[in-house]
Amino acid sequence: MRFLLIPLAAAALAACGADTATSAATVAAAKAKEVEQAQALKAQVQQQLDAANAQAAARLKAAESQ
Repeated sequence: MRFLLIPLAAAALAACGADTATSAATVAAAKAKEVEQAQALKAQVQQQLDAANAQAAARLKAAESQ
């Protein structure tokens, strides 16, 4: 009986390990996509800031020339 219990316990633990590995891979893929989206958002915000700075510089130049 004892000899039968050890392989069954080992098989159960191995199945948990495979499930954990699959979950970890899924979480890693989701985090990678999240990082990609954050980088795209950062680039978009930087473009908006650059446009606002250019507009402010143009207004300043226009005000100085008057």
